[in-house]
Amino acid sequence: MSETTGPIIEVDKLVTYFGKRRILDQVDFVVEPGEIRVIMGGSGSGKSTLLRHLLGLLTPASGTIRILGRDLNKLSALELLQFKREMGVSFQGGALFTSMSVGENVALPLREHFKLDENTIRIMSRLKLEVVNLGGFQDLMPSQLSGGMIKRAALARAIVMDPQLLFFDEPSAGLDPVVSAELDELILKLRDAMRMTIVVVTHELDSAFKIADKITVLDQGKVMLTGTVDEVKSNPNQRIQDLLNRRPRHVEVNVDEYLARLTGSDEDR
Repeated sequence: MSETTGPIIEVDKLVTYFGKRRILDQVDFVVEPGEIRVIMGGSGSGKSTLLRHLLGLLTPASGTIRILGRDLNKLSALELLQFKREMGVSFQGGALFTSMSVGENVALPLREHFKLDENTIRIMSRLKLEVVNLGGFQDLMPSQLSGGMIKRAALARAIVMDPQLLFFDEPSAGLDPVVSAELDELILKLRDAMRMTIVVVTHELDSAFKIADKITVLDQGKVMLTGTVDEVKSNPNQRIQDLLNRRPRHVEVNVDEYLARLTGSDEDR
């Protein structure tokens, strides 16, 4: 697979609605090759919805998403399938198949997308398990793994086809601080050793500040800031500082809108 020239991801004026509610509002950002971009924000900020768009799982109301040089809105179903083969995804809970061994889980993308002999598949999957420090664990079942090991096995599966682009959803969720730090180091290692571009969606500040080249902060569906770790930490915006310092935000209630939601009269507008 040839490397993409220019930005790996370009999001321009992305807008998404769920029903009448606007979830993403004019979202813009660019991710360069070899960058670790962290997308962070509070609950309901739109970061999970944005991730689904980047994975080609949702169609926006308006705006464009270009990934690896291709406009996702213009891809046919077959082209979209090919696009998905060129990126890796590590899901929040690991999403390992419980009826398969660790080795079988990692090998699954190779079996699904390529006609390779079993010896080649076994070697390739075990190599990736070695990369994530799970060498020798290929015969265990997911139920025999710790939370951190499940995350690493899922990561091995995500990188087994050597993607240019890796998406990581809440890598530190549910892990203790030591295991989280080890996973952060692994993400940095992948970027440096395999020349990957990595997008991480997280609300874990310690992890974000350790691994990010740049951080995009979302709030209520809008990009509040994209910048380096130092730029985010020093930004005077009250909402950003509330997020960084875990301060509860004061929510102002519009009485007319509140009554309209209670009575259902907003549905008739």
